[in-house]
Amino acid sequence: MKVLILAGGKGTRLMEETGILPKPMVQIGDKPILWHIMKYYSSFGFNEFVVLLGYKGYQIKEYFANYALHQNDVAIDLGSNRVSTFKNNSEPWKITLLETGQDTMTGSRIKMAAEHIDNQTFMLTYGDGLADVDLHALIETHKHNAKALTVTAVQPESRFGILSMDELGNVASFTEKPADNGSWINGGFFVCEPKILDYIADGADIVFEQQPMRDMAQQGQMHAYRHYGGWKCMDTQRDNLQLNDLWNRQKAFWKVWK
Repeated sequence: MKVLILAGGKGTRLMEETGILPKPMVQIGDKPILWHIMKYYSSFGFNEFVVLLGYKGYQIKEYFANYALHQNDVAIDLGSNRVSTFKNNSEPWKITLLETGQDTMTGSRIKMAAEHIDNQTFMLTYGDGLADVDLHALIETHKHNAKALTVTAVQPESRFGILSMDELGNVASFTEKPADNGSWINGGFFVCEPKILDYIADGADIVFEQQPMRDMAQQGQMHAYRHYGGWKCMDTQRDNLQLNDLWNRQKAFWKVWK
């Protein structure tokens, strides 16, 4: 099953990094967040990726074009202009890097990948989000419910403490940054049937999370897989620092590989 990754946004709330890098290339440890996402999927046996490029997409192309050179030991014969790699540390990934336009919206980017999904069920995620979702359970849920789209629903940690008060202002309880605040949001990590493309209109720049997803929900074609584990997107510099802190302390919830 192929994995589509939306990797074309500008990351305007992370301009400390994205002024010079596309957002998916912002690093956690010594690897781009895009690598971490792909490594997570690969850990479940999914190694075919279609990366939907946009803003500064050439940097993502250059990263993977030179990946073997950077990851492996190399022998260079200057006389014959030959480069050989050994002690292969590269990943078993097949990657299609698809230019979808710098300012294109998410739905239209997905539509442009139609010929690459081979009319098969596929997975879809964002190039800035990490989780420890059980991908096999997610796919089984999708198959069981037989909807066009299954979305992973998550409960993000609140940025602020929650007060419970009576009418007079007396505080009955206080919870600092609760993870379970009763609301569920779109955490990405979708499983999709090819017919989701029918919900994305031709000839217009379409945001996937607006009309297409609303229409699927109204027509009973969308199911939510509730994920109670770790999840975090790199939306701001604060998020970037938190993800790097987790990685450096060996507390990265998404690191399921050895």
